[in-house]
Amino acid sequence: MPCERKPMRYGHSEGHTDVCFDDEGKCIVTCGSDGDVRIWESLDDDDPKSINVGEKVYSVALKNGKLVTAVSNNTVQIHTFPEGDPDGILTRFTTNANHVAFNASGSRVAAGSSDFLVKIVEVADSSQQKTLRGHDAPVLSVALDPSDEFLASSSCDGSVTVWSIESQTQVAQWKVLQKSSDVSNAKSLCRLAWQPRSGKLLAVPVDLTIQLYDKNTWTNVSTLSDELITQVFNVVVWSPCGKFLAAGTVGGNLLIWDVEAKLCIERQKHEKGFTVCGMAWHPSGGRIAYTDTEGCLGLLEDVSSASSTIQNTKATAVKETNDYDDLFDEDDDRMLDEGTTDSRSPVKKPIMDDDDDDDDLMPATGRPRNRGSFLDDDDNSQDPGSVKLDGLPEEDGSSAVLPAVGPAVSRPIYEGPMPSQPQRAFQPGSTPVHLMHRFMMWNSVGIVRGYNDDQDNAIDVEFHDTAIHHAMHLTNSLGHTMADLSQEAVLLACEGTDELASKIQCLHFSCWDTQKDWMVDLPKGEDVRALCLGQGWAAVATSTLMVRLFSIGGVQKEIFSLPGAVVCMAGHGEQLLVVYHRGTGFDGDQALGVQLLQLGRKRRQVIHGEPLPLSRKSYLAWMGFTGEGTPCCIDSEGVARMLNRTLGNTWAPVCNTRDTCKSKSDHCWVVGVHENPQQIRCIPCKGSRFPPTLPRPAVAVLPFNLPYCQTTTEKGQMEEQYWRSMLFHNHFGFLSSNDYEIDSEGQSQAEKEQQELLMKMFALSCKLEREFRCVELAELMTHSVVTLAIRYASRSRRMALAQRLSELALEKANQLQEEEQEEDDEPAYQRHTSREYRGSNKMSSRQAEVENGCEEEEEQEEYPQEEQMDAEESTETRKPCLNPFKKGGKSPERPSPKPVSREGRVNPFKVSGAEKSSSSPAGQPRTTNVLDSMTMASRKPATLSGTSKQGKAPVLKPLAPKPKSKTQATLLQMSASKASRKKQEDSQSGAEKIKPVPAATPPVSAENIENRKPKTGFQLWLEENRKSILTDNPDFEEMDIIKEGMGRFRILSAEERLNWTERAKGDSDPKKRKREDEAGQVDERMESDEGSAKKKKPLDASAKLSAFAFNKE
Repeated sequence: MPCERKPMRYGHSEGHTDVCFDDEGKCIVTCGSDGDVRIWESLDDDDPKSINVGEKVYSVALKNGKLVTAVSNNTVQIHTFPEGDPDGILTRFTTNANHVAFNASGSRVAAGSSDFLVKIVEVADSSQQKTLRGHDAPVLSVALDPSDEFLASSSCDGSVTVWSIESQTQVAQWKVLQKSSDVSNAKSLCRLAWQPRSGKLLAVPVDLTIQLYDKNTWTNVSTLSDELITQVFNVVVWSPCGKFLAAGTVGGNLLIWDVEAKLCIERQKHEKGFTVCGMAWHPSGGRIAYTDTEGCLGLLEDVSSASSTIQNTKATAVKETNDYDDLFDEDDDRMLDEGTTDSRSPVKKPIMDDDDDDDDLMPATGRPRNRGSFLDDDDNSQDPGSVKLDGLPEEDGSSAVLPAVGPAVSRPIYEGPMPSQPQRAFQPGSTPVHLMHRFMMWNSVGIVRGYNDDQDNAIDVEFHDTAIHHAMHLTNSLGHTMADLSQEAVLLACEGTDELASKIQCLHFSCWDTQKDWMVDLPKGEDVRALCLGQGWAAVATSTLMVRLFSIGGVQKEIFSLPGAVVCMAGHGEQLLVVYHRGTGFDGDQALGVQLLQLGRKRRQVIHGEPLPLSRKSYLAWMGFTGEGTPCCIDSEGVARMLNRTLGNTWAPVCNTRDTCKSKSDHCWVVGVHENPQQIRCIPCKGSRFPPTLPRPAVAVLPFNLPYCQTTTEKGQMEEQYWRSMLFHNHFGFLSSNDYEIDSEGQSQAEKEQQELLMKMFALSCKLEREFRCVELAELMTHSVVTLAIRYASRSRRMALAQRLSELALEKANQLQEEEQEEDDEPAYQRHTSREYRGSNKMSSRQAEVENGCEEEEEQEEYPQEEQMDAEESTETRKPCLNPFKKGGKSPERPSPKPVSREGRVNPFKVSGAEKSSSSPAGQPRTTNVLDSMTMASRKPATLSGTSKQGKAPVLKPLAPKPKSKTQATLLQMSASKASRKKQEDSQSGAEKIKPVPAATPPVSAENIENRKPKTGFQLWLEENRKSILTDNPDFEEMDIIKEGMGRFRILSAEERLNWTERAKGDSDPKKRKREDEAGQVDERMESDEGSAKKKKPLDASAKLSAFAFNKE
């Protein structure tokens, strides 16, 4: 005979309730949100005793005459029973306690709280407490093992944890629940229950199933479920004998299972379908009391008849089932039916220790027709025994029971990784769908809010920049749950129902005609799972593993299939990013793949389904593009990763948003990522993963920080800054290769900062005598900065290092020549990240040749004339110069009109394809090694000192752009001037105004170029003294003559060298002299400061380093 459900009766005001029996089962004790505990002698008791214990009561437990309650004033109180007299406060928390439970003997009470703590308190002496810390969210429920060895707890962090009470440590943890921010938002209360007496099994309600875990192995050994259940289980409770398990659902279903048989023997439904939030089994096993969230109390009577029937039926049928049982392993817990009568309940071996001796052999389920229908529909076999076996899982309604023979036996043997639950599809920038008020989309364009309550079902669209469009209020009659927003349109979608198809609706507000919106119905059985908008297109991923592309006006375009179920999509410009499940993850990990497609004129797939890296045991929380168009993802552990296009499309970790969170339960809800400026825009959420819609949350800005080692040291900090700058400025190359406008000023500033950091690291390595490391750093430098490094090494008297760097500089010059000569079809951002690709991509040979005449002569002059007066230095700064790495070329020609930066960048090392003869004029060697021209100079240490902006210290000028005309400037300014920063700035701004260069220069021979150039004092001196040098050293080659000449010239007094320089000036052309006169005021103004600065002594290595600081305009 099935059990009887008694009519519900009102017990407490609307809200959460809990229920328990006293030790003898004479009374039912309930508590509710009205703050009262009521003691009912029976369900028909019209005047129950009422004890007011506080404002709200969340949980009640009763044992040995002690009534324990979890009250809203953050305390766990104790009262006498049945008198109801206060007996003190057992323990306190910093916020509400959510659940209390006694141990088997009644000597201890366990309590779990919203402050993430679990406490175990001795009833006799409440000062004897143990606190268990480890949950990352409010605790939902607690349960003490009958042996008092373990405690189980469930939490809003999604975990069920088993603790050792003695050591206060975690012994097992399962991430099986859905995470939530608070108990009020939790999908289920997840009330846990240990099997009475033995405590062998722990029952855990997980979604639509009850999972049973074995205490010896902490593995899932069984699953109980029912096909009629459509809503999650909320509470479970064991029968006193430990053979049966009862559970209540959020939808008001009440079920009872025979645990060993895994058979559902009773199903009842709440009369109004309210959520069952409290259950208690009578000590005799005959009744079950339950309460709901509306404050009502109910009772199931005659539960024992159902349980005893199934037990005795099994006992009488043992002999008949032996022939079937022999077919299987004796450990098999699967039930076998012995007869052919459909009304007979399934039978099994007798269960030991059954203290119920009822001889009633009536059927247990009372649903024989269900069994018959399953048997009639089974066409797989005609054998009665196998028919019964096939029908049993359907009786249980459990999909997990069908393979019970295999998994139930093999699970204890298999100890490998367990598959993870795949994460569901989501829209980045949206909050969960089940919320009544939620963000459907928050991105860099605006905010889409959804409201679905009793008053209204609507969508509000708000734009950050109202110049794009005014705010919109849309009626959500179709029940849209997904949205995306761009500067052109709003895209909405809803899933289909039995009657209606899944729909896509687009409001194209930037459309120039009057029809602003369009709608598309998907084929029946196909639902939208994810959607996104790009520039002129929309994409929708569906449940049939397809992606459908549309134009922004509603034209259907390409369709392609995905290898797995979609997780999310994002669009930016012409780029489409799709993330999907590429397989099954294990041990809590997700196995996601990512595809990146270009939907422009040249359609191509950039990333071909490579695995998407996530943190261990995490899932994808946000996916999108930075404001500059670089793909970026953030996982549930807070780690942000960005695509590094220069390293084979790998993902580089750039930030951990959890570093800014004070508590484990705090999170950052990301709404946007930007590379320039470098920041993550997010909303800090305290104790939650997502923000509420009201009040409007404030957006915070987080910096990026790459996880490099030893970032507390100067070396580690500079390494992190350099590579972060490299990574976050890759988008310049990508954008320019795709014909986008780029910020040339920002690009040049970034290059300047990168080279400055390399030079600082180089100087630091020199100071630490790490010369090999210096060469490694120089390999990352641009060609011009290598020249600066050579000078630094020479002045630091590290000649071996300088020689190595000189060889490296020549290699870089040859490399530049080869890059210029060949047509490179590869996108700029895929080249080596030395940043020199702009030099080769953006310059013609004409630009480079104008520059080629400058560097070499400058190198020859710099070192012999280090201590000359300011007038000469000013001349050197302005005069045309020669490139030491030039191998020959044509005469200067018209510069290209396409500058790269504001002043225009050119490649100073471009070598033309038409080489001229290797012979050079006697007075002008053109193939000298960089080191050759500075060996003598390096013997005399440079006078370097600190760099103040007031101009009191000599400063090198390696990286300031030197304008040649309105559309032409060198990439780096390599001057040997000892002028101060202020002088440098003045001369640069002045040079920009007073150095007009004709737009076109008539082609002349290389000799004419030389004749036009003003000779330096050293060149003039060398021409007159060449014969005497050759007389002394008749075997000298050209380079040897120059070296010897530099040494002799350096020995001359300052006055003599100045005289030679003045003579050289006399030979200059009139235009040059005119420029020098105009710049003379600047030189005179700085002369006194310069003279005093030259007298300072050299400082230590760090001072030398500061002298190489870069002038930041």
